[in-house]
Amino acid sequence: MARIYSLVNQKGGVGKTTTAINLGAYLANFGQRVLIVDSDPQANATSSLGIDKHTVKNGIYEAMLNGSNPVSTILQSSKLRLSLLPSSPSLAGAEIELVNELGREGKLKNTLEPISDQYDYILIDCPPSLGLLTINGFMAARDGIIIPVQCEYLALEGISQLIRTIQRVRTALFPGLRIRGVVMTMFDARTHLSADVVEEVKKFFTNEIFKTIIPRSIRLAEAPSYGLPISAYAPESSGALAYESLTREVLQGDGVIVSSTGENYA
Repeated sequence: MARIYSLVNQKGGVGKTTTAINLGAYLANFGQRVLIVDSDPQANATSSLGIDKHTVKNGIYEAMLNGSNPVSTILQSSKLRLSLLPSSPSLAGAEIELVNELGREGKLKNTLEPISDQYDYILIDCPPSLGLLTINGFMAARDGIIIPVQCEYLALEGISQLIRTIQRVRTALFPGLRIRGVVMTMFDARTHLSADVVEEVKKFFTNEIFKTIIPRSIRLAEAPSYGLPISAYAPESSGALAYESLTREVLQGDGVIVSSTGENYA
């Protein structure tokens, strides 16, 4: 049965899609069967893996709203050893269409349930909002949510709102919702601000912050334009080494043992 994590933050530009893609790629490098679910109408995760979102005729929208078999909508990358449930601009209408749906908050959870035993990890890239699509991401995240937080002052402003939303979801819909971890991204060692933001975020998430901090990196910014994760685009870059370290941290926390070369032992 797959571990299912949703990557959430209502603020855009915090490295959410970058983390979903690169964490997924390194999990695959470590021998895990990985499905990335693009639940964002902007379809950035889809584009970041080299898929033209305008050519997607059967994706997450059809699986959630029309009841399409998700198996038929999943794309495979043999080169990256990744699977992708793609998004397209049509998903933008889902927020409105879901309003009158029975069990609207659990649509994504129900969509993924039949295929969850085919993967070791399912990573859901949620949109930068706290609407119904993100609520679906919360509900589907049976093993927890991962929150990327940019190391900049404005990133702090939305944390209180996000925490309140998590608490409301726990109270009304999913008492077992947990925070798997907070990933500090776009860290600039040349400034005091980045370090100050990390310390401030620790006040909100005392025990949940991952030890690995993702640096600001030109290579990380370039990789999506080539349709590649950083592990394939610039594997020796600082961003690649950071995401490899983060992945090892996630695997260790999940009790999965890998060798120094990435071989999966459990």
